[in-house]
Amino acid sequence: MLKKRLLTALVGIPLLVVAVWFDEPLSLFTVLAVVWGILAILEFYRLVATFKVPLLTLFGVIWTALFILSPHVKYEFTAPILFTSGVIVSLIWLVLRSQRDGAFAGWVWTMGGVLYLGWLLSYMVALRLEGGPGWVLFAIFTTFGSDTTAYFIGRALGKHPLAPRISPHKTWEGAAAGAAGAVLVSLLFILPTPVQLPLVYWQAMVIGLLVSVLGQFGDLSKSILKRNVGVKESGDLLPGHGGALDRTDSIVFAGVVVYYAFLILENF
Repeated sequence: MLKKRLLTALVGIPLLVVAVWFDEPLSLFTVLAVVWGILAILEFYRLVATFKVPLLTLFGVIWTALFILSPHVKYEFTAPILFTSGVIVSLIWLVLRSQRDGAFAGWVWTMGGVLYLGWLLSYMVALRLEGGPGWVLFAIFTTFGSDTTAYFIGRALGKHPLAPRISPHKTWEGAAAGAAGAVLVSLLFILPTPVQLPLVYWQAMVIGLLVSVLGQFGDLSKSILKRNVGVKESGDLLPGHGGALDRTDSIVFAGVVVYYAFLILENF
């Protein structure tokens, strides 16, 4: 498992950096975000399907992609229009379907997936467009730093369960190590490199800490879903890392944290 995790990281991380860095003539990061979001929402719906609810899968895929693309539309009412049209179109779709049993529960799960993955992933695209590649790499690598240190330190030294009823293998030791790992990685972005950010030490550390804490809550929230449906991984897209959904749970929270941190620092 460790060998698979390392090989996947060695191949995937350079490709991810290239996608984030280059945006001409096409925003590769947006393309990656849309593809990843679609793969993640399909995994999400596959897990939810075990509850025997009729999902509006095609609608969910379309609106997830539209939300992720929405930061490219420079119109102040884009988000409200997507939200409103999504609710109306999906309910009309629901009425026109022949299946009635569990229909509304299926609608709730459909919309939940769209907001969880489409709406939250749109923050990463907005961060790339407004803040540039450095901020996106900050969000991604502080998350990786948190996840990696939490995983290895938790396995080696973890003794006190963090949330045994949700994820029995997660420990307080791993969580603390994850926070420390994210903070350490965050400090790399104040060094004079091509991805240097206009941050002072304490700002980088606070944002890194928030990324880790909220990212771990994101991981636990996905663990609740997987525990409810009785699976260990959402998929096997990434050897040693699970599916697209498994690699998205922390990132979507990180994108929100870093985006608003960027806005606050830009405007105050």
